[in-house]
Amino acid sequence: MSHYEERLQADLEAIRRRVRAIGEQVQAAQQQAVRALLTTDRALAAEVILGDLPINRQVRALDQACHAFVARHVPSAGPLRFVSSVLRLSIGLERIGDYAATICREAVQLSAPIPPVIADQVELMADQSYAALAQAMTAWNTGNAELARGTLGMAKQAGGAFDTLIKALVRQGTEGVQPLADLFASLTVLTRLSRVVGQAKNICEETLFAVAGETKEPKRYRLLFVDAQDNCFSQLAVAYCRRAFPESADYESAGWEPGGALEARCQVFMERHGFATNGLSPKGLRELSDDLSAYHLIISLAGDIRPHVEEIPFHTVVLEWNLGPPVEGLDQQRAEHVLQAAWDELKVRCGGLMELLRGEGAS
Repeated sequence: MSHYEERLQADLEAIRRRVRAIGEQVQAAQQQAVRALLTTDRALAAEVILGDLPINRQVRALDQACHAFVARHVPSAGPLRFVSSVLRLSIGLERIGDYAATICREAVQLSAPIPPVIADQVELMADQSYAALAQAMTAWNTGNAELARGTLGMAKQAGGAFDTLIKALVRQGTEGVQPLADLFASLTVLTRLSRVVGQAKNICEETLFAVAGETKEPKRYRLLFVDAQDNCFSQLAVAYCRRAFPESADYESAGWEPGGALEARCQVFMERHGFATNGLSPKGLRELSDDLSAYHLIISLAGDIRPHVEEIPFHTVVLEWNLGPPVEGLDQQRAEHVLQAAWDELKVRCGGLMELLRGEGAS
């Protein structure tokens, strides 16, 4: 090994040690923050808050070391991927430290200990976030791509606990068990714990990029088109999107009062535009195999969907598109006009939505 290679490897190892040290500190800060919250230990909370300051200084020093490495070695290939990953990873580590400090600031503001039913859920979510973060840092420190891939799956499962906890907080507020200020504090805590899981996923993705050159796959969305009977506009929207943007998302349709079959004139219209209608039939919202939280977007084509569902999931976005009046009850000429106008509107709206979700060239 040449002197240059020895120096390059020594500088890379120095950066690795810095990352490892910061990772250990933010993991400890997270555990201490939750302990301070659950035990109402104000002294420990203050220690964590002040301990975030040296973490921030170390992150800045890490950034400077990375920039110096680039200037000194002008790296390429693996070393360049590694350093660029560290620069992104350092932002996540600093934020995890900030999350711990925020949890402690909320802890010292509580007027009373968190009720046991909430405390148990917080502890469960905290354990999941610890596990995801610890495993992600192990994957990074050891350059273990397989561990990073496995941790990504674990982190996705851990993220689902957030919605359950939100519901528990709502129940507490409805029953008047906690003061409003304490409920908001608990919400802030849960949000920060959820973000720890998100940062663990980011660390895994940076590990895969640094070690194997793998970049994050574009997100594949799940869209649900809804109208009253699921026998016309919603079916037309799904058919169009599956043809125009097959790789960008998965598409389904449903209705809150599903009809028995496709509207006859809509069926003819779809077939005239080259869509196979064999096997298509309206489906009710209650017949969906997944609950609504499985969908990233719900697009209602018949007004407000909220009166027809128990609740809108926290992470699901609802859109309302007005495509015109229902075809039922219209004469043939008017029905043809409404269907054509809806078709033209759908192409514009779906195209704009998919470009927003996936960028230019969505397909």
